[in-house]
Amino acid sequence: MQEHDFLQLLADEGFGTPVVVEREPLGTLDEHAHPFEAKALVLHGSLRIRTATGERTYAVGDVFHLQRDEPHSEVFGEEGVRYRVGRKQA
Repeated sequence: MQEHDFLQLLADEGFGTPVVVEREPLGTLDEHAHPFEAKALVLHGSLRIRTATGERTYAVGDVFHLQRDEPHSEVFGEEGVRYRVGRKQA
């Protein structure tokens, strides 16, 4: 997905102002959850997200979506990862 289209999608779905998040190469985040819904577009690098339903790797142009309070863990690729994320409170 292109960034312009993603920003329009976030606006259409009622997400707040998106921010850019950058994570270090080969870093990890142990299982955690957020008190908000999150939808993000990968801009650079890659990451692997594990949830109760499985594990998936996301690369440039991919969108990932996490529900509010959804437990997940993250592993960042060899180049790290940079993504633009919108957050929506319940």
